[in-house]
Amino acid sequence: MSNPFDDQGGAFVVLVNDQGQYSLWPAAAEIPAGWSTAYEQNGREACIEYIGKNWTDMRPRTGADIQQASLPSR
Repeated sequence: MSNPFDDQGGAFVVLVNDQGQYSLWPAAAEIPAGWSTAYEQNGREACIEYIGKNWTDMRPRTGADIQQASLPSR
C-alpha cells in the first residue's frame, strides 16, 4: 500500500490549525480534530505553493497571539 501523502498526482487540501501551522493533506482523508481547511482541493504542487506563500512564520502562535487575533479591531 502506498502512502497517500506521497501521491504526486493525488488531490490534496491545505489544513491550518489554531497555532497557524499548515499541513498538506490528502483530500480523501478525514480532517483531524483541531484542523480546518485553508485551501480547497487542488493538486499537490498547487497546495505546496499555497503553503509556501502563506506560512511565512514557522513558529507556532503563542496564547497571547491567539487572544490578540480574536479581539475585535477598533
